[in-house]
Amino acid sequence: MNEAASITLILADDHGIVREGIAAFCKSRPEISIVGECGDGEKVLEMIFEKKPDFAVLDLNMPKVGGLDVLHKVRASHSPTKIIILSICRDENIIREVLRSGADGYVLKDGPARHLFDAISYIQDGGQYITPLLKFGEQPKFGSTDPLSKLSKREYEVYAYLVDGLRPRDVAKLLDISPKTVDTYRAGIMRKLRVDGIAELVRFAVERKPR
Repeated sequence: MNEAASITLILADDHGIVREGIAAFCKSRPEISIVGECGDGEKVLEMIFEKKPDFAVLDLNMPKVGGLDVLHKVRASHSPTKIIILSICRDENIIREVLRSGADGYVLKDGPARHLFDAISYIQDGGQYITPLLKFGEQPKFGSTDPLSKLSKREYEVYAYLVDGLRPRDVAKLLDISPKTVDTYRAGIMRKLRVDGIAELVRFAVERKPR
């Protein structure tokens, strides 16, 4: 990558402290110019279409319009802006969906800041970047004693979105099903995992050993 080149970038994350940290990192690189920051998906769409940045770094879970919906709209518009998704989610199903939807990179929020710069460099060279902290295998398989083995493929998808913090209505949009159907899946998931409420579901996910 040409260090003298100017790379324009927009940041979108609903947590100000996360945006500030990323902005501070980017400002340490003279070749990167931040042309916009915001905290919701609706605003970042406006910024992308108005400012036409080289890159947009998006949180997966944002108010008003989620990161995946933003990605779909940007790709549908044939915008040349490269999209890097920033998330805490390590679930392979969700990450594969993000990459299939046209994301140019996937970076973990709890990874080192240099991974974002690595992503920008790699994408500029024509690649699709996935943080090296993730080890991809086949579709997740669980042992017979693992509670998640009781979930159907669709239930597992709903489970993964819910524990990543998405609201049921957002899950419904992403999976192209009705909110009522999401509620039905959610009830079945909680029954099979023997948890009561979203808070317990998230606690269940946090306490599991990483795959």
